[in-house]
Amino acid sequence: MQAESSLFKNVKVSKRDGREVLFDAERIYRALQKAYISVYGENEGSISKAFEVSNLVIENLKKKINNGQDKFAIEEIQDEVEATLGNLKEDEVYCHYKNWREKRKKERESAKSIDETINRLISKEATTVNENANKDSGVFATRRDLTAGVTGKAIGLQMLPEHVSNAHQKGEIHFHDLDYSPYEPMTNCCLIDFKGMLKEGFLMGNANIESPKSIQTAAAQMAQIIANVASNQYGGCSADRIDELLAPYAKKNYEKHLKDAEKWIEDSDKQEQYAREKTRKDIYDAMQSLEYEVNTLFTSNGQTPFVTFGFGLGRTDLEREIQKAILKIRIKGLGASHRTAIFPKLVFTLKRGVNLYSEDPNYDIKQLALECATKRMYPDVLSYDKIIELTGSFKVPMGCRSFLQGWKDENGEEVNSGRMNLGVVTLNLPRIAIESGGNFEKFWRIFDERAKIVKDALVFRVNRTKEALPTNAPILYQYGAFGKRLSPEDSVDEAFKNRRATVSFGYIGLYEVGTVFYGGSWENNPEAKEFTISIVRKMKELCE
Repeated sequence: MQAESSLFKNVKVSKRDGREVLFDAERIYRALQKAYISVYGENEGSISKAFEVSNLVIENLKKKINNGQDKFAIEEIQDEVEATLGNLKEDEVYCHYKNWREKRKKERESAKSIDETINRLISKEATTVNENANKDSGVFATRRDLTAGVTGKAIGLQMLPEHVSNAHQKGEIHFHDLDYSPYEPMTNCCLIDFKGMLKEGFLMGNANIESPKSIQTAAAQMAQIIANVASNQYGGCSADRIDELLAPYAKKNYEKHLKDAEKWIEDSDKQEQYAREKTRKDIYDAMQSLEYEVNTLFTSNGQTPFVTFGFGLGRTDLEREIQKAILKIRIKGLGASHRTAIFPKLVFTLKRGVNLYSEDPNYDIKQLALECATKRMYPDVLSYDKIIELTGSFKVPMGCRSFLQGWKDENGEEVNSGRMNLGVVTLNLPRIAIESGGNFEKFWRIFDERAKIVKDALVFRVNRTKEALPTNAPILYQYGAFGKRLSPEDSVDEAFKNRRATVSFGYIGLYEVGTVFYGGSWENNPEAKEFTISIVRKMKELCE
């Protein structure tokens, strides 16, 4: 393009959201190319004419620069395009371009209009009612949540910084879970501190819950905690090392059964056998009830809680029994038809010396886990050593896939349960690659601009979440789910600060970026591989 000269090197363009970016002649050409192709079809004539007209537009802008102008509003450039098309009597292309501008303006306005978003829901627009496969949009509870969600999105777009809102609407970034945040200062996903809650008790609704005296009661309390936590955040939640978590409550069952046996059975071996068998049945019933509870719960989000159970590291008899019960129940399936349970998601951990090799004490449970995965898709499998290598400590993901990094409190104690993620913003990498036209320098320039927007979005997300009060979500902040027992006047930042909480910088389309620069099937091209890795490396550096 003719604009690629020193004359345009320092020229800025003022965006509608208030940002200033460097002038990019390629954008003018692409807009005109789309207009000509829409009117005359995709052919050499359309491409050539778009190139010719874009150069005329740039020549007119050059005259203004020569007269001392060093900044253009985006509307001024678009007006110049329309004027040039009008002077050339390109009436059809002029009308198409003008209509496109009006359409984009209407889309920007309607995205923030509650009336417009509600109308799309009422008319059952597919992208609105079918956006979440975990929700049945035909039931009242989900429809109520969808109504709140579309309203929350419209208000959320108004609350976001203008440049973040604009980038989200254009697809340059994706501000996740806009139906909940920032309209409400909610958190995303977490590892629930079940250990602390079950040990110390908690308040839920009108009930003051004491520490359970059996594994059945512990499992029932867990189900209630899961439902309440899931209703007060928008992401998933997890029970880390559930076999080790519930074993102390199974021990209470064993002790009770042994005490009963001592009354009626003289043989000490038979007493222990009786207690073990009864406890094994209690464990199975408790874990089965928990599986059914999770799959029959409906949260205020209009869906089944997205919950994950991590297990596999426990080596005591009771911990082994809990592991086996979880797997056998999943293999059996739900109800008379033996349907595969979707939740809880199961995550089984492999560790040397525990279950990895045939000589390990829990190798038999690993084999059962493999049978379960073959028949019922889950459990997923984690490598204990690899998770420590990647994150600094072992833990299961929060909900579906987000992992916490290793973190120690002020006493040097490793803490995982009770921590959380405050939200995700994703960068659209293929869009950057396409806009760069295969120019590496231009790619990195656009990347830096968009990464700054992602950072601004994440900072906004954190600050908005800090505006919550402990009383907004008592189960999270006051009664232990987040590992803290805050008073109503405390700041919720006590649960977040010093990197105790995380936010996530997401990305999509790394492979597609490679295809823009190196063509398809570039996997064996060392230069292409290094380039794509450098993108991930850059994002990691920005996060650190």
